[in-house]
Amino acid sequence: MPLSYGSPHDPSNDAARNSALKQAVFLHTGWRSAGTWVWSRLRELDTVTAFYEPLSNVLADLSLADVSASRPTLTSGHPPLDAPYFDEYRPFLRDGARGVDGYRRGFSLDRFASVPDAEFPALQAYLRNLCERTTEQGSLPVFKFCRSSGRLPWLKQAFPQAMHVGVLRNPASQFASGWLLGRQWSNPFFVAAPFRVLGLNQTDPLVRQAIEICGVSLPPAAPTSDDAYAMACEQYARTAEGNNAYRAFVALWILCALRMAGGVDLLIDMDRLGTSPDYAAGLRAAFEAQSGLSPDFSSARDLVDETRRGAARMSGIDGRAMRAVHSAALKFLKAQGGADAGFVEVIREKMVLANELTDAWR
Repeated sequence: MPLSYGSPHDPSNDAARNSALKQAVFLHTGWRSAGTWVWSRLRELDTVTAFYEPLSNVLADLSLADVSASRPTLTSGHPPLDAPYFDEYRPFLRDGARGVDGYRRGFSLDRFASVPDAEFPALQAYLRNLCERTTEQGSLPVFKFCRSSGRLPWLKQAFPQAMHVGVLRNPASQFASGWLLGRQWSNPFFVAAPFRVLGLNQTDPLVRQAIEICGVSLPPAAPTSDDAYAMACEQYARTAEGNNAYRAFVALWILCALRMAGGVDLLIDMDRLGTSPDYAAGLRAAFEAQSGLSPDFSSARDLVDETRRGAARMSGIDGRAMRAVHSAALKFLKAQGGADAGFVEVIREKMVLANELTDAWR
């Protein structure tokens, strides 16, 4: 029987527990992964200051006057919010000026190299400033990223005191969410994003391998600059062949999953969360144990069922042909090594589920 040092009511126990708790939460999510909903659950806690998309290029031009208008729209598919997306950045904005203190446009592009790039020290200093000033106010900083998964190992090493949380949704559901928004509102962003990230990282051997294994055809335009290539990708996405768009998405998805494999303290499985109250309660307990926070995830929707019900609208994609892409992506992950068997099994289950969901797409 293990020894017990002190009673549960011993103040020294409380002090020891508090000192062991993580001092920040980094949510590593993907576009249309339901990460905004997860972030909103943490944001409602009184002890939290929850920053939305701290690497978004929007922050380069954000002004105090813009903050109030940064709310969910019909085209976002996001949950209603009590405060604007970027409300927490107000202390880091100056009157009459644009841009969040310390932010650089180059932060907005995810990277997948094994070692940090030349811009990472500035990114680290920027995030550290957000953390320290928030902590000084007696609040715990929470960051919801969509552009961090490739750099997750860098961030894990730079911020070991943070709880690094991966948010994972099966690729078919996640892609379908963005694809349908694009079709409904003529918004090509979510279809263009994987092409942009892959294209601007295509000289990286790991990224090049994922592109080739998944059979992705990138936009023909050469990346002369990040902004020019982003515009080219948006134009490309407007007429992109559906199968190719999905292959690009899976290539980026598996690259992000690979980085999560070795770098997260907790993995949130969005496909389970909406169907299992026990799983939701377990996540709440895991957050409390590691960070002292107790977010309520009990209102999660069944996102897999939503994908099934929307299958008839997924036109322009030969879903049955995507089985080979799922298989290739899983083999790619396994070939890299480093992922424990439990994580590999989660990814395998995601691919099996994606096979089922895409089978109905035509």
